[in-house]
Amino acid sequence: MRLVVDLNRCQGYAQCAFLAPDVFAMHGDESLLYNPEADPEQRENVLRAVAACPVQAILLEITDEDMANMAAPDAVAGAGSRSGGPR
Repeated sequence: MRLVVDLNRCQGYAQCAFLAPDVFAMHGDESLLYNPEADPEQRENVLRAVAACPVQAILLEITDEDMANMAAPDAVAGAGSRSGGPR
């Protein structure tokens, strides 16, 4: 996964630094430092940080390797779940 932060859009709310401190860090009051190549182990924290950014300054690029490591929707749903649309 690759991260890109629009530093012109970032307002320094630091929600990302609270949710993924191993990937994002505030330097001073308004300067954000981040690792654009976050470790796969940080995936859940990064997803939370992306969703929590109040100005949507964080962009997450999913790589082919990330796609290969994601579970298929059928596997996630489980064998006992029913499929079907609205009734």
